[in-house]
Amino acid sequence: MVAGIGSRKGVNASEVLAAIETALEAHGLATTALSALATASLKQDEPAIFSAGRDLALPVIVVADDALEAASSRTLSRSELSQAHAGTPSVSEASALAAAGKGAKLLGPRTVLGAVTCAIAISGDAP
Repeated sequence: MVAGIGSRKGVNASEVLAAIETALEAHGLATTALSALATASLKQDEPAIFSAGRDLALPVIVVADDALEAASSRTLSRSELSQAHAGTPSVSEASALAAAGKGAKLLGPRTVLGAVTCAIAISGDAP
């Protein structure tokens, strides 16, 4: 299970962690259900996302632009701002889908908490 993260520039780790917790709670899950965090390559210099990964002892997968674009057609949410800047209607959803692998599914639309979005995807291999 992967938590995809999108954010505005300059967020802090506590904001990212709060968005992850809120998204997981919406699906009745604990952080122990996660195997990784994921984000778009345009967020690879956003320290808060990587700090959140360290706090949760989870790897952060930086999704390549082509994989993000390929997953974009399966997102549930739409942000014109995200589309303009990242080329996808939802960074968090597309990142989660791409990182969770072939056949991955979103548990629901992204959760928006302030300046951070989080979407949870389950691997297509999961039972």
